[in-house]
Order: sequence, then C-alpha cells, then structure tokens
Amino acid sequence: MDKKIRVLVAKPGLDGHDRGAKVVAAALRDAGMEVIYTGLHQSPESIVEAAIQEDVDVIGLSILSGAHMTIFPKVLSLLKKKNAQKIIVIGGGIIPADDMKKLKKKGVKKLFGPGAPTTEIITWLKENVKPGKKKRAQTRKKNNKGL
Repeated sequence: MDKKIRVLVAKPGLDGHDRGAKVVAAALRDAGMEVIYTGLHQSPESIVEAAIQEDVDVIGLSILSGAHMTIFPKVLSLLKKKNAQKIIVIGGGIIPADDMKKLKKKGVKKLFGPGAPTTEIITWLKENVKPGKKKRAQTRKKNNKGL
C-alpha cells in the first residue's frame, strides 16, 4: 500500500481570507493526499507544532497579508529549532517575484502565485515529496512491539 503525502495547510497571521486555502486543501484531498487544515489566524509556533504532531511531509502556507517575509522565515527557523527541517515548506499568495527569490534562498521549496491551478500544486507535490518519514514507521514499530 502506497503511503499518502501528508500536507498541513495553514493561514498564518491576520489574513482573514481562506477561500483559496480551502480550495487547495480540497483539491489535495481529492488527489489522494491527507490534508490537515488549521484554520485562520495561526501563529508560526502553532503551525510548526501542529505539523510535528500530525507528522506531515509538507507545510503549505497561504499568505495574502503581505507578511510573507516575516512568517516564512519564522516557520523555517522554528522547524530547524525543533529538528524538524525535513518538513518541506511551500506556499502561495500575493508575493512579489523578488521576495519569492529571497524566500527560496532561505529554504522555502516552492511558491505559487495567485490563481495557480490546483493541478500545478498537485503535480509539484507528487513529483517532489516522498511520503512517510521514519517517525511514522518508528512509531508503528514501537506500538506493535510485543504483539
């Protein structure tokens, strides 16, 4: 049985527009991925904590508020601090091309602009993400010991 790609979709900060994030989350589910949607107004700390707890492969941030140069680096920094930098960070929203370049240099793997087709996001994830990290396998192995 193939393992599914696990994606946490988050709306950080004060941005209250989540229609796009919900559309992406639904499309990823329809494509066979496991999706956790955190809802509006999430802090970088709560996003990283949820990603670790849910043992996701990818964090997808949807940012329309203009806070991308603060939020993406904070999420990447927290992942590193928690020794969870294997979680891939991608995102979308209104992000100028120059900022996209800077964010990619900092470690964001992929950024999608407004109106990016969900098929483009799905294709990128399927081509660039290997689902199922060791943590899930180790947890299952530990839980099955002695059975």
